[in-house]
Amino acid sequence: MLEKYYIRPSTIDRIQESWIASTVEQYVGWMAERRYTDRSVSRRIPIVVSFGEFAKAQGAREVENLPDHVEPFVQAWIGEHARRRSRRRRKQIGNEVRNPIRQMLKLAVSGYIGRGRSHKPDNPFERQAPGLLKYLAEEKGLRQSSIYQYQFSLRQFATYLERIGIDDLAKLSPTVLSGFIAEYAPPRVSWSTVRNACGVLRVFLRYLHREGALAKDLSSLVEFPQSYRHAGVPRSTSWEQVEQVLAGIDRRSTSGKRDFVMMMLLATYGLRAAEVATLTLDARLCTLRDDPSPSPPASSCAVAAGR
Repeated sequence: MLEKYYIRPSTIDRIQESWIASTVEQYVGWMAERRYTDRSVSRRIPIVVSFGEFAKAQGAREVENLPDHVEPFVQAWIGEHARRRSRRRRKQIGNEVRNPIRQMLKLAVSGYIGRGRSHKPDNPFERQAPGLLKYLAEEKGLRQSSIYQYQFSLRQFATYLERIGIDDLAKLSPTVLSGFIAEYAPPRVSWSTVRNACGVLRVFLRYLHREGALAKDLSSLVEFPQSYRHAGVPRSTSWEQVEQVLAGIDRRSTSGKRDFVMMMLLATYGLRAAEVATLTLDARLCTLRDDPSPSPPASSCAVAAGR
């Protein structure tokens, strides 16, 4: 189905690698049945795929979790693509992004009906902190897109408190706060999401102390998770991992064959990326010699180049 709308195999592969690929393809089939134009379909697919990746970064692991991330994604999209547009145009762009996502979710999530569904409260702590949203908008001067992010993180915190049986914010303690951060930490969600959640929690705790809901300001007890440069880079790779990387290269195109040979040079000879980049094609290197003990790495690279 996707081949009808995209020519490059790499584009199709990228869509099919998405964790909501089956949901996206279901939506594409639905649009095809209703004779949507090719241009309309190809414009909507990147939006819903980006939405899936955004939701995954925010902690979604099942399709049923997606509805909670619609509005935060729309606001993030507007902030990235339409920040300098007029208010009317931003609203229009928001609808253009929101509508295909809602159409897809109506097909994938049982009971989802878009605007008509029951909404979660804007302030999950309305009973004990009724003026929180007004404080964020008027005193801190946050934009609506930022307030949406606050609401999302606060709902996560409220869900955590409900699960551990705490219904009174006065019962918050360092143990409760550290437990939430530990449960919310990577790899469940991205480091940036945890960082934002910690920032929201600090602001919330300071507000509670100011309003008298907390006897002590606990905001200083919320520690941001440490993130070190290149911490996610492995010290070494196994041959199984190398084979997975090589298998992921699309060798159907000339550039793919080139990339495969370059990766073979890195893997077999241990060359640095800069050394491979400065290699020049020498006819003498391409000559096959009658060597009784040929080098296996050279043979592998030659075979790869020949293909």
